[in-house]
Amino acid sequence: MLKKICIIDGQGGGIGATLIKYIKEAYGESVELIALGTNAIATAQMLKSGANKGASGENAICRTVFEVDCIIGPITISWANSMLGEVTPRMAEAITSCPALKILLPLSQERIELVGVIKEPLPHLVQAVISGKLKEVINHV
Repeated sequence: MLKKICIIDGQGGGIGATLIKYIKEAYGESVELIALGTNAIATAQMLKSGANKGASGENAICRTVFEVDCIIGPITISWANSMLGEVTPRMAEAITSCPALKILLPLSQERIELVGVIKEPLPHLVQAVISGKLKEVINHV
């Protein structure tokens, strides 16, 4: 059965676009990638990178996260008012409350320090996502 993977990003969509590009390269059409942007620009960037479908805004995020197997994005998608206020409290609640597995990259522009997390560049984090827990999710029958 095709796994539904939701990539959530905001602002310019660069993190989400990078994730989608590499996930598509690794898993091709064996997964359905759904791009959810906190804004239309982020969604458009993720769609250009190869997402199967996409939507923007609070309602799209709040509804769609309950229909997917896995959510991937920067850790700030789970923090109310992060990304310069683009992540609403309702979005953060829906993301953290839904039953989907969340794979969150420890990237933040907020004034928060994650202790015990090694700072890695985005390409290294994306490779860890693809070869780590995501591989288990996709290969789980």
